[in-house]
Amino acid sequence: MSIVVGAVIVRDGMVLAARRLRPVELAGKWEFPGGKVEDGEDLTATLVREIDEELNSRISVIEEIADEGSPWRISDKHALRLFLATVGPEAPLLSVDHDEVRWLPPDRLSEVDWLTSDRLALSAVRRAVERFQPPTSGMECGSVDSDSKA
Repeated sequence: MSIVVGAVIVRDGMVLAARRLRPVELAGKWEFPGGKVEDGEDLTATLVREIDEELNSRISVIEEIADEGSPWRISDKHALRLFLATVGPEAPLLSVDHDEVRWLPPDRLSEVDWLTSDRLALSAVRRAVERFQPPTSGMECGSVDSDSKA
């Protein structure tokens, strides 16, 4: 069975969803962007390459999203493995394979029409995103969290 990897890209607590342009039978459906793993290729290297090609963006892969349902079956020949990833705020996210991208809060992921395999993974995705605590880069710049003020 061939492996397809997908990136659950998180930025500022929001998750990136991308609407496919092709093939015709999948056009208009939403997905976590990614692609097929080539023979001998590392899963995370594939994901970084695919996101660079599809979205003209550089991601940092954090961890694989796994639960009892993973990998999620795409077809008789393909299975989907998802990875939590981050992208910088400067990332353009220009897509060549998608006609729209959206940033959605985790509790609103079900509001778009996902590909079946991606829809089956939504519960695991929500749990992973809710557990994820991004590095506190603002603290490195000397900023103070307003909640910590007396």
